[in-house]
Amino acid sequence: MIRIDSVTKRYPDGTVAVDRLSLEIPDRSITVLVGPSGCGKTTTLRMINRMIEPSEGTITLDGVDIGKQPVNSLRRSMGYVIQNAGLFQHRTIVDNIATVPRLLGWSKDRSRARARELMERVGLDASLAKRYPYQLSGGQQQRVGVARALAADPPVLLMDEPFSAVDPIVRKGLQEELLRIQEELGKTIVFVTHDIDEAIRLGTMVAVLRTGGRLAQFAPPAELLSSPADTFVEDFLGTDRGIRRLSFFTSETLELTKSPIVSVDSSAEEIASRATPEAPYLLVTGLDGKPLGWSDPGDLAAGEIAADRLLPYGRPFEYGKDSLRAALDCAVLSPTGWAVAVDGTGRVAGVVSQQTIGEAIRSAHASGQRDEKVAG
Repeated sequence: MIRIDSVTKRYPDGTVAVDRLSLEIPDRSITVLVGPSGCGKTTTLRMINRMIEPSEGTITLDGVDIGKQPVNSLRRSMGYVIQNAGLFQHRTIVDNIATVPRLLGWSKDRSRARARELMERVGLDASLAKRYPYQLSGGQQQRVGVARALAADPPVLLMDEPFSAVDPIVRKGLQEELLRIQEELGKTIVFVTHDIDEAIRLGTMVAVLRTGGRLAQFAPPAELLSSPADTFVEDFLGTDRGIRRLSFFTSETLELTKSPIVSVDSSAEEIASRATPEAPYLLVTGLDGKPLGWSDPGDLAAGEIAADRLLPYGRPFEYGKDSLRAALDCAVLSPTGWAVAVDGTGRVAGVVSQQTIGEAIRSAHASGQRDEKVAG
């Protein structure tokens, strides 16, 4: 466990970057530091590996004061990932990843073998091993940065806005990769971001800092969204925090229906029987059970589907895996107001209306409030 006890960082000009900060960062979890510019997030992170020395207070790692440890050995015991990866441009990818093991005295062969193993773990193709950083995309470079930080198998991983310089699609993929790696390895990760959505998605615990480096709230993401400590936290979370909270409710509570679903080879009688006032559109699937689009029943003829007349089915959600937030988003984006649920193979599991999703949301909120009362 990392314990930050009444830590202050004051610069010679009198600027206070971190003010009497106390946190207990649990083992094998992702603790996210988030807040506006100037709130001391990066300063706090750098004090953990002594790139910056605190003015007051102590930081301990497993009960040992880090200020009394040799700084080089301390830093080598912690992986460090920064924005834009910070790779050595004159070294190949495999040698970038092998940097810390080599510093620790590993042989070149052993270090490179470890590097190639980690390339696979972070989703990098083995063919990239002999390339240089400038030959990789931004997302690939960030994966190299994560692999390099993991190379010596450190118990602690410090990450300073590592995904902020890539586009949203790549960023989502990197976040998923980090969660997958964390599930496998169980590191103690301290992650800095200015993005509240990223903090909520990744964090086991989230520390919201105020300008001036004071702690506003330290809580699990779901608690942060349901019970912000004060107006500062509430404003920082934004007006859509209720929508964000839906990320913590599973879609497996939804009652799906298969009534409005027909296959491309359905008969005219079956098509007619599927149309109801409650579901004025029918979802057409291929012979493989995967969605093709929505259709007005009157546009369907037995054994003949006019693909150019189908309405798009939007983005489906995976039933039981994705959240109520994902299901609601799918329904809102659907031209029919109905969301399509699929299983892990992409086959249609059923469809669900906005009304049914709304009922599930109300039920989930009520259940959450009952749980909070019992816990209280």
